[in-house]
Amino acid sequence: MIAVPSGMKRVWISLCCIACFPLASGSCALAASCEQSDEQNIINWVDFNVPCEAMKKAIALDVDSQEKDIKLNFIELLAYLAAQNGNDFSGYRDKQLDALAEQLNSGTSMAELTKKLTYYNYYYEAYTAIFSGFVGDYEIEVADEDGEGTHWEQRYGLKVFSPIAKGFAYSHYDDFGNTRSYGFSRIHLGNDLLGLVGTPIVAVEGGVIEAMGWNQYGGWRIGIRSLDSKRYYYYAHLRKNFPFRKDLTVGSVVSAGDVIGYMGRTGYSIKENVNNIETTHLHFGMQLIFDESQKECNNEIWINVYEIIQLLDQTRSEVVKNQETKDYSRVYGFHDLSETTGE
Repeated sequence: MIAVPSGMKRVWISLCCIACFPLASGSCALAASCEQSDEQNIINWVDFNVPCEAMKKAIALDVDSQEKDIKLNFIELLAYLAAQNGNDFSGYRDKQLDALAEQLNSGTSMAELTKKLTYYNYYYEAYTAIFSGFVGDYEIEVADEDGEGTHWEQRYGLKVFSPIAKGFAYSHYDDFGNTRSYGFSRIHLGNDLLGLVGTPIVAVEGGVIEAMGWNQYGGWRIGIRSLDSKRYYYYAHLRKNFPFRKDLTVGSVVSAGDVIGYMGRTGYSIKENVNNIETTHLHFGMQLIFDESQKECNNEIWINVYEIIQLLDQTRSEVVKNQETKDYSRVYGFHDLSETTGE
């Protein structure tokens, strides 16, 4: 049984037939698959509030340790902090992670450090669902020093990208949980990134397109499931008339950093291809899936991605426009090696 930290209540957010996030057709249907076979054994709610600074520090410690005898895992580091501080990161300082790393490097195991932390396993499983595709081995194409060509480099580190392409301005604010009133009052389960119409939107992580089309709430939108099936990324309010990269369809496989569509302000309309959103922006959301019953039913888990967006701003995919097709594509190739090695 998965223990939920005291003070946390399980939140059951009824989204099916509210926003229909996952479904390509825009219709909602409760199926027998919505029933959980063993509900008590899965996580039903995650309150994610790890600050960007903690994520950056934990990842840096992880990356730096790869050349040492004792390798650190940034997910374990963050789970330890959450369990230790009761999910309260208001007093976070980098020295907390430095001290933890020092203990681990001295030979103390994480099992020893966490044996009295009741909720460590809960946070570790929750954070694994969030971050398991974020750090690892990859190959990336980079420009030669003379600028005459490119070559491939193998690296270890952050292998996910900002949803906004490099060179395109945007702003955002923490609006997760705010109310929305179109149709009826409901909770905003993502983060809005404001920019200009036509700004190329990029796949944060590699995955399979599960949803693509019109939804009266999200307008033109696209949903991508990570290859490990733990995360579902939702990109909404895409551009009128030209919302998606032209060669994409439901079932297409995309890589992290690939262009998938273009920012717009469509939505809030039963009629397709209508601009009824006042401000041009991308609605970006991340859904966690511990069990397939959480994909389309009334116990979906959406987390606040504001701090994650801050983290991803350091990795933005450079793109170029095809003047004939008007589509954008990435400039430099990328291979996620964990996808091919089975890690």
